[in-house]
Amino acid sequence: MSDEQLSYLELLARGAAAEAYDRPALLARASGAGPEALAALEQAKQLALRVRAELEGRRRREAELSALFETAHDLAGLRDLDAVLRAIVQRARSLLGTEVAYLSLNDPVAGDTYMRVTEGSVSARFQQLRLGMGEGLGGLVAQTARPYVTESYFDDERFRHTRTIDSGVRDEGLVAILGVPLTLGSQVIGVLFAADRRARVFEREQVALLGSFAAHAAVAIDTANLLAETRSALAELERANGIIRAHSGVIERASEVHDRLTELVLRGGGVHDVAAALSEVLGGAVGFTEGPLPGSAYGDGRAVRHGDDWVAAVSAGGEVLGALVLRGHPDLDPVDRRTLERAAMVTSLLLLARRSAGEAEQRVRGELLDDLLDAPERDRRLLRERAARLRTDLDAPHVVVAARIDRSAPDTAERSAPERDTGGRDAAGRDAAGRDAAGRDAPGHGTPPGDAAVRESADRQRLWSAASHLAATRHGLASARDGGTVLLLPLGPGDTAAGLARHVAKHLGGTLREPVTVGASSPVDAPAARPGAISPAYAEARRCLEALRLLGRSGEGAAAQDLGFLGLLLADSRDIAGFVDRTIGQVVAYDRRRGTDLLRTLDAYFASGMSPVRTKDALHVHVNTVAQRLDRIARLLGPDWQSPARALEVQLALRLHFMSTAVAR
Repeated sequence: MSDEQLSYLELLARGAAAEAYDRPALLARASGAGPEALAALEQAKQLALRVRAELEGRRRREAELSALFETAHDLAGLRDLDAVLRAIVQRARSLLGTEVAYLSLNDPVAGDTYMRVTEGSVSARFQQLRLGMGEGLGGLVAQTARPYVTESYFDDERFRHTRTIDSGVRDEGLVAILGVPLTLGSQVIGVLFAADRRARVFEREQVALLGSFAAHAAVAIDTANLLAETRSALAELERANGIIRAHSGVIERASEVHDRLTELVLRGGGVHDVAAALSEVLGGAVGFTEGPLPGSAYGDGRAVRHGDDWVAAVSAGGEVLGALVLRGHPDLDPVDRRTLERAAMVTSLLLLARRSAGEAEQRVRGELLDDLLDAPERDRRLLRERAARLRTDLDAPHVVVAARIDRSAPDTAERSAPERDTGGRDAAGRDAAGRDAAGRDAPGHGTPPGDAAVRESADRQRLWSAASHLAATRHGLASARDGGTVLLLPLGPGDTAAGLARHVAKHLGGTLREPVTVGASSPVDAPAARPGAISPAYAEARRCLEALRLLGRSGEGAAAQDLGFLGLLLADSRDIAGFVDRTIGQVVAYDRRRGTDLLRTLDAYFASGMSPVRTKDALHVHVNTVAQRLDRIARLLGPDWQSPARALEVQLALRLHFMSTAVAR
């Protein structure tokens, strides 16, 4: 083998370009080689070029196989469909050596195909193209499910040109385009393209290679769709499982509540035991609130939201006994809400049972108070013993309170209107006309006078029951008397007779949802030591009650000290000093403290017909001095001290003060 022939092996080893294989023959011809030598070199050259082409083909196939392997690897670890499709398009562009590669997918709803991934594209219009079936090269491939190639797009008449598609292709500058279908079974789901901006012939191997990438892309899309369906199915299963778990939890909680409440009732548990059990089950703080509720929190036997709390009224026969309150739990599902309502019903049953057991005690309390009123001469030691058994301390200060339901109050109809169910009936089964389920008139609803008396009797019974409950909770006594109720209640530290009367009126009125007028006596220091003082105190309380009604203050509570000089007349104690102190005590104290003469100025002012000019003449001072003194008096007594009612009380207090001062001298 000559040196020139060996040079071809060197060129093959270096991977030289095809043009370099002409050099050895040219050098031999230049050196004067003969025809035989030149023919041998030509033969060696052709062999070397064939070997080079074979090596190039092997390298190309190796690269193609490597790309296909990498694509398969991407599919095996599929996480992001867009990333996989982008890698397929990039590899197709690189291996086919085209300037642009892109992939479109069919839209079954719109009936066309749209661009999904592009590589090498520079035109925004081209990247947003949508091709109808049969339109453009891609539309033809999508319609026929066969690969198509064109060396010059705009000169090819095999497919239908449209202005929109041609404008996009022209903007991109494409000339030669190869498109192969993406198929799943017999269904075409899209098209994979390779394109150049110059005329080009795509070889059969390149068409086959792009078809292989298209097959991988179809698999990737199918896998992604299956994964999406699987994830969706798993999500649905998870949601269903969550619902099942939630329902199971709800059923378990409801069963637990039922068991615990049943156990509480059977072993004689109390209201607070119910609240404690409910707190554990509902996962919140549940408490029992005794007595009337806010107006918006009564409901119709159902739990209602009150701010961030839930309130379930505990009631029986139209009487509100209290409420179960779930605090700080604004979001409450319907099942837990029904649990709260059932617990309220159980609580009402427990309270009714406790009330039934306590009615005997209430009767005993009533008998003791009746004896204090009617037979005060009884043995005081026995009175103390009876009171001690009822946990009542008759050696402490007490107040006698007289209470009566007063339907003459302006808001009686509004406060006493019973709540009705969806059938228009109230808790007693009466309709709006007062008839029961059988069509009979109920007491007090368009009924004869005799039935009205029945209703009044029922009202007295309800008032006595509520008053007895209040008396028991405050360690006092209660009895039904004179068409109303009388209570003997202890005075706590800081309590006053007037404050206690207002509290009783508010409590009983809220419990019965009827206006209750309450009058209170002056305090009785020790009823056990002075049982004879109870009856006069009761008479004083009744006089206060009647005075409230005459003054148009039905539904309120007051003691003699609240009624000014009228209270002075009504009270048995005739607390003159207290009346004077409440009326002009601040003026008296100011004169005593400052050495001023405001009291004499007041007396002269009233004696002069409330004329500042005549007052200054009587006092022999300047009129400005009178004005200054009257201004000081107004700051001490309040701006309304010259109103007719206040002026009358001030004048009476002045007279009583001057009289008591004169007597003391």
